[in-house]
Amino acid sequence: MALLQQSRQIIGLTQSTAGMFPVFKLFLLPVGGGIPAGVLLAQAKGLAWPITTGLYLVSDVVLAIAFEPILRLLAMVCGKIPLLARLSVALKAATARSVTHFGGTSAGPFTLVMIAFGVDPMTGRATALAAGHGFLAGWAFAIAGDMLYFGVIALTTLRLNSYFRDPTTTMLIVLGAMFVVPALVRYVRSTLMPDRQPEQ
Repeated sequence: MALLQQSRQIIGLTQSTAGMFPVFKLFLLPVGGGIPAGVLLAQAKGLAWPITTGLYLVSDVVLAIAFEPILRLLAMVCGKIPLLARLSVALKAATARSVTHFGGTSAGPFTLVMIAFGVDPMTGRATALAAGHGFLAGWAFAIAGDMLYFGVIALTTLRLNSYFRDPTTTMLIVLGAMFVVPALVRYVRSTLMPDRQPEQ
């Protein structure tokens, strides 16, 4: 009896481990659509939420390892080519405007986390690099912001799916909201605070 129970536990663990890889692959997608799809797949495969959250965290670490050399190469090349140097100055100006939206003139930890939350972890890391933060600190801020974003999208997806009971409908609503809500926030912000807009 004990042997039978032990073999069932091993089979269950193997099935759970096999179910993690497709979820992890969805989380590796560079666009936000991987989050609702991955969360719904994890729920369908019976993965516990700490495992799902851990898989997303690991996907962020993989992103950091893959993106950092590209970021460093771009920073090195931008300093040597005049056209790219001008582009870099324009990007820094855009980043400075983003920083003022999130909390003032300095890119402190909270601001960097909010940039990663509001835009994406790559932008958060690029901003952290521009502010002088190294690999560990810069990616810590970027990943913290992205994990907050994951939490919001994951909870929204699961709550909506409990109402609709259709993963496709849930995913389409969440994806639509991911594109519409930020545009709506930008519109409301520009309407309520026109003094922050650059003069034409």
